[in-house]
Amino acid sequence: MILIILCFGTLFGFGAFFLLAGLLRLPTSASTKAVLTVTNRGRRRKGSLDALLFDMAAKLSEVMRIDGYKRRKLEAQLKSAGLHMTPETYLAKAWVKGGLIALLMIPALLIFPILAPVILFLVVAVFFKEQKQAEEIVQKKREEIEYELPRFVNTIVQELKSSRDVLNILKAYQRSAGEDMKRELEITIADMASGNEETALTRFESRIGSTMLSDVIRGLISVKRGDNGIVYFQMLSMTLKQLELQRLKLEAMKQPGKMRKYSFMLLGCFLLMYLGVLGYVVLEAFGKMF
Repeated sequence: MILIILCFGTLFGFGAFFLLAGLLRLPTSASTKAVLTVTNRGRRRKGSLDALLFDMAAKLSEVMRIDGYKRRKLEAQLKSAGLHMTPETYLAKAWVKGGLIALLMIPALLIFPILAPVILFLVVAVFFKEQKQAEEIVQKKREEIEYELPRFVNTIVQELKSSRDVLNILKAYQRSAGEDMKRELEITIADMASGNEETALTRFESRIGSTMLSDVIRGLISVKRGDNGIVYFQMLSMTLKQLELQRLKLEAMKQPGKMRKYSFMLLGCFLLMYLGVLGYVVLEAFGKMF
């Protein structure tokens, strides 16, 4: 009986969804996947499930309301993270994913009630993970760019000895820059070529939100205004090298902790081998006794 109810509920849900999709004139899965592929270029391909979630989130976003400050902050995060969607759609996507997982509680309560708390915990975890997705992408990009700043500053020091053109300095470094840095420099160079160069550099600083990058941008703006800048960037290079050494020391201190679990696994394998041989010898001795 329970299996019949589950089959009926599943088929009824699919039928209701397709009827509502036709009445509301929702876009097809193929068209939604095409839009997601274009707007998420450079990331993994989007499947039918992602397209379905995006459609549901887009409809739910029409009834969501976000206050002004939170919306501006989230909009800036999404732009920096390269997620081409509105803040309402972004939050609605988290609610949709959490809600779909929460629906699993209905069959769980009927078949295996002890799984209900696990599903509830999974709902909360997925909801908060989806809400922090843009923040995590921005943080990862910031860290990648900050790792590259010592080399960037060294390049600026060498280029300033022969040229004062900040735009050409950025173009020269862009060829050997990392993926995240190259993308941001591409945006900044296009912005500088089409408008005010100081404003473009300030936008670059605000997109990343890094204090280390702010020091670099401040020096580049002073060079644009006629300052020498070489001594400033030499001092900044020394500071960044010290920060890089501290970061490497912290990473080195973390390695023993990461290796400890593998050491315990290796110790466990040795113990299993030893106990296996010992057990075989004991069983063989008992066999001879009896």
